[in-house]
Amino acid sequence: MPDLPTPAVAVALPGTGSDAHFARRAFESACTAAGIACVAVDPDPLRVIESYHAALDAAARSGPILIAGISLGAAVAVDWAARHPAATYGVVAALPAWTGADTTGCPAALSAAATAAQLRADGLDAMIERMRASSPAWLADALTRSWRSQWPDLPAALEEAAAYAWPEPGLLAAITAPVHIVGAVDDPVHPIAVAERWAALIPDARLHRITLDELGADPAILGARGIAGLLPRVASR
Repeated sequence: MPDLPTPAVAVALPGTGSDAHFARRAFESACTAAGIACVAVDPDPLRVIESYHAALDAAARSGPILIAGISLGAAVAVDWAARHPAATYGVVAALPAWTGADTTGCPAALSAAATAAQLRADGLDAMIERMRASSPAWLADALTRSWRSQWPDLPAALEEAAAYAWPEPGLLAAITAPVHIVGAVDDPVHPIAVAERWAALIPDARLHRITLDELGADPAILGARGIAGLLPRVASR
């Protein structure tokens, strides 16, 4: 395969209930260091997946793109990459949560559905108070900001995420772009076993392991581990 120029754009897709602010913190510094513009997407809470696809389609009109996604964003990233191989320069898939359309046992899907139900029953302020009492400070602050920005449509966004069919093994095996996967070894919502399975299924994949403490101390670790290693590897192919 001939050398590829550095992509002009990286598209950063946040996870369920999150926002462009956190995706930017995760990936922009690594993109800036590589001379790449970073477009962090704020999901439309009434059409989350569609808004991600629209952002990817728009960015790809100028050439192959680098896609960096977190959790749900990682699922959308690899799905889009499998279906648009010529438009995909590479993928960073951070904190994948599940494999396959049957999400009966998926912790992330169950959490999203439960949170949506509690929001509809008790309202935003009560749910934020409950979330902050059970979450580390960095996550509580990030979710408080993003949840307030997506209210009152946040429950719809969470329900869409809960119903999302995660990539099947066959789709992961069909991805031709290089993929760097970042998994947290101590994250019960995004089990490291899922990241390991994705790394085994995707033909050109590399797995990076981090901890939640490292992520909380500096979300830019996602870009530092994923993007910084991906670009030289792709450029030298």
